[in-house]
Amino acid sequence: MVPSATGDGEFHGPSINEFFPDVIFFADTPFEINRIILIRFIAVAVLMLVFWLGTRRMKIIPTRGQSLAEMGLDFVRVNIAEDLLGKKDGKRFLPLLTTIFFMVLFMNLTGIIPFLNIAGTSVIGVPLLLGIIAYATFIYAGVKKNPAKFFRNSLFPPGVPVGLYIIVTPIEFISTFLVRPFTLTLRLMMNMIVGHLLLVLFFSATQFFFFTADGGFKLFGAGTLVFGFAFTLFEVLIALLQAYIFALLTAVYIQLALAEEH
Repeated sequence: MVPSATGDGEFHGPSINEFFPDVIFFADTPFEINRIILIRFIAVAVLMLVFWLGTRRMKIIPTRGQSLAEMGLDFVRVNIAEDLLGKKDGKRFLPLLTTIFFMVLFMNLTGIIPFLNIAGTSVIGVPLLLGIIAYATFIYAGVKKNPAKFFRNSLFPPGVPVGLYIIVTPIEFISTFLVRPFTLTLRLMMNMIVGHLLLVLFFSATQFFFFTADGGFKLFGAGTLVFGFAFTLFEVLIALLQAYIFALLTAVYIQLALAEEH
């Protein structure tokens, strides 16, 4: 049953066109800036400001801002870098993993901030860039560790019967050198797209029921409003989880490239 309503009587839900907004600045140039790109700039600026404020005056007895910055940095260092790569290699790749984690986190969180309301990672550019960086890093790590063996052992795993290489080698090539960067990219992007569409659906439905629908149908607005706020809190968890997963998988791929059998 479709609720009867005043006006045109139609419910206008979210559209995929929201991820392709009009150009705001520098139209018809290579430097076009639309709403999503502007949000990315804002996220990066806020990220830099937060860490500048938290680390500009480091003290033995840390301030609240310094404590928060150190807590975030220690989380990546201990739970991702050192846990998977050890202290030596973890220190080498810590700047990359820290950058990936906080960049993804801050751009994810723009999806629930009023007047921004869309994640900077919900369009393929940033997820793909980070996926390519992760891809290039684990190949660099493997080649640097074992220049003569990395590609050979990746495509021809030791211990596999020679006759099975005709099956194993194509699978290893696809899974190691093609699938990894795309799975990183698509996992992040699709989660942010779905989250945005659901939030828009809940809150646009709330507006429809409260201000457009007739009679008792207005009561449905209370339900969609509650679901909207609940899902907003869930999106905070998803934003953190996706940042963690992206950084964690990057560390896992690096760890596999550094494994002794390579």
